[in-house]
Amino acid sequence: MKRRTLPAATALAATAALLLTACGGGGDNNKGNDKIAGANAGSEKSASPTASASSAAGRPKITLSADNAITFTPEHAADQGQDEILNDNAEFIRALNAAISAQNPRLPALEYYTEGEGAAAAQKWVQSFKDAGLTVTGTVRYFDRQVSIESNKTASLTYCGDESKGYTKVVKTNQVKKTKADKNSYVSYGVKAEKNAKGVWETVKIVSVRGAAKCQP
Repeated sequence: MKRRTLPAATALAATAALLLTACGGGGDNNKGNDKIAGANAGSEKSASPTASASSAAGRPKITLSADNAITFTPEHAADQGQDEILNDNAEFIRALNAAISAQNPRLPALEYYTEGEGAAAAQKWVQSFKDAGLTVTGTVRYFDRQVSIESNKTASLTYCGDESKGYTKVVKTNQVKKTKADKNSYVSYGVKAEKNAKGVWETVKIVSVRGAAKCQP
């Protein structure tokens, strides 16, 4: 599964074929680019759920199954403004994963945390999983999360993803497509977020680079 420093909608348009390999990176012939954030931890209906925090009124409760784990480092920021942005970004990632698991590009929770290009890109990404008959499983770690507040309504985030233990899974058979971890198991992300009238920091753009040197272990 690949990513790239292009507008997310453009990146996702070319990624359906990438779903035929596991997310971990090994054995992938594509050259370190083109994918959307958070596409490696979904949920399976039969597993016991793990729910994300839903602190503010109106925010959807997002539940991921026990066979998927997502971690964030840092999980919180000392600055309240930055902390709110980190929280909503984490919820966007969880919502994306939940949408993949549900095979539903228009999952309300995903629409809640996206807008504009970000919404279109996320929907296309989920649809590409659905079209390929795949979901996601395993563990994905997001780390080195940094926030830059540009104004009271705009911000940018950068972070890395460790997908070495995240995999795709065939929906019909539950076959997990594992691959050996390599440099392409690590992805850098850049996100543009905007605060809406409800006070939610929506993802409006996302770009990524697979195999980025700064995210290597």
